[in-house]
Amino acid sequence: MRAHPLVAAVLLVLLTGCDVSRVFPDPGQSPPSSVSADLVPQALRDVERFWATAFPALSDGERFQPVRGGYHPYTRRNPPPACGDEPTQYQPNAFYCPAGDFIAWDAETLIPRLHDEFGPLLVGVVMAHEYGHAVQARLRVTGQPTVVLEQQADCYAGAWVGDALAGRSTAFRNITTAQLDNTVGGLLLLRDEPGTPALAPQAHGNAFDRIRAYQEGVEQGADRCATYRAGNLPVTEVPFRDEEEAATGGNLPYPQAINTLGEDAQAYWQRAFPQLADRSWQPLRVVAFDAAPPDCTDPDPTTEGAFYCPAADFAAFDAGRLAPALYERIGDNAVGVLIGDLFARAVQDRRGATTDGRAGQLAVDCLSGTWANDLLTRGQDAPIRLSPGDLDEAVTALVAFDRAARDPSVSAFDRIAAYRGGVLEGLSACT
Repeated sequence: MRAHPLVAAVLLVLLTGCDVSRVFPDPGQSPPSSVSADLVPQALRDVERFWATAFPALSDGERFQPVRGGYHPYTRRNPPPACGDEPTQYQPNAFYCPAGDFIAWDAETLIPRLHDEFGPLLVGVVMAHEYGHAVQARLRVTGQPTVVLEQQADCYAGAWVGDALAGRSTAFRNITTAQLDNTVGGLLLLRDEPGTPALAPQAHGNAFDRIRAYQEGVEQGADRCATYRAGNLPVTEVPFRDEEEAATGGNLPYPQAINTLGEDAQAYWQRAFPQLADRSWQPLRVVAFDAAPPDCTDPDPTTEGAFYCPAADFAAFDAGRLAPALYERIGDNAVGVLIGDLFARAVQDRRGATTDGRAGQLAVDCLSGTWANDLLTRGQDAPIRLSPGDLDEAVTALVAFDRAARDPSVSAFDRIAAYRGGVLEGLSACT
């Protein structure tokens, strides 16, 4: 956040060419487990099955042609084939080579680590992303910024997942909510570092935008992805505004974050609540506790250590462990999402609406996102507004809250989509 500040980077990514990798430790330290040698080829065959059906609709009936140069797993001892004029070298990544029309991946570090941390479906998503670049070559999509091409490939990967969710995959059957959420968690690692300009030569997009593209593919299919162009793609990635903001990563000091964000949420709902309920907003009492939470007969939890109490109309959060941990591990807007969720629960209760079940939780997330929309669209001179990385921190927090552990009907995948609706469209998205 910016006071003139809001946010921080928590993970670094290596962005070289069409690299989608996280920077992993040296493979000699804590080596990854082995992965079935057939996993990646099996995923690629299934992606080809998908494109054999989906491609003609995008190409005026032209048949899909699989990559001609083959598939190439590589290691440190056996590096990938040369790609045009680029020298052959080992990197922990996966890529599509237009010059040779082939796909290559690091079978020593990248794929085993992604498999270990996020499961086989994310491995398939990475391969579907690279195949998305091959599809772009076949559709002769040119002249677009890298960030558009990368997010289009994310969207194409999502379209393949959507096809698998529909039961048509021969490789990935009965995909669970947890597996889908794991792909979102993996995409959080494959983002640009906060502050990267959207038009930078190798920009892939922040996590908020990349997950949006992926979700659009899952929900709307390859037809939607094919429409991506520089003029119609909503890009929220922005550079830091000055050296001070870059030096802090946009993060407010923790005590200031708690106080400033709480005051700003209060002021926002004072303006916005009458649009929902046709009456004024009464200040919400927020209790920060250190050990034992305040008494509440029927708490409505955001996550463990934070709840809204409908009977007494107050919100409470653990300021001894929960809030500091969110700040330290994710950034100041993780605290903002916590506060935003608590206020949104109060909004729902005060307007006589529910927070229960899938519909109730998604309404809370959408309403929380409308406050972020307000922070995002304020003028440069506003005392507080979103900074680069804040929206990535928000989706990271939504994954960390893990509502699905308590209610399997609500996935992080769904919650992020609802939050994004509020961020991009404001209150109209929630009503």
